[in-house]
Amino acid sequence: MTHRTPHGSGAKGPDELRAQIEQTRNQLGDTVAQLVNRVDVKGRARARAADLKDKAGAMRVQLRSSAAQAGHGAQGRATHAAHAMKGRAAQAGHAVQGTAARTGHTLQSRVAQHGGSQDGQPLRDR
Repeated sequence: MTHRTPHGSGAKGPDELRAQIEQTRNQLGDTVAQLVNRVDVKGRARARAADLKDKAGAMRVQLRSSAAQAGHGAQGRATHAAHAMKGRAAQAGHAVQGTAARTGHTLQSRVAQHGGSQDGQPLRDR
């Protein structure tokens, strides 16, 4: 008993029949491979675990890089702030020194005007 295909869907010659057979084999091979992948739960789990491990490693590298960049940025800002504060402290010190010198000269002048030391020596050393 032979099974015939409907008219028009069969091969028109031996070469075409061979080509159809080869195409069918390829399709069946692909189908079998897909089915094996679906059934191989352990293999899929291993592949997924490997993917997740790779992603975690990449994320770790990225986070370390980000942390290092943030650290360098913070260090730079801290250094800049320290230099700015040092400059402000120096300015304040000079201002205090100038004010103290002017106050000292003013007091010396007032003491001299009101009968203080005529010889330039402090009053307490006499």
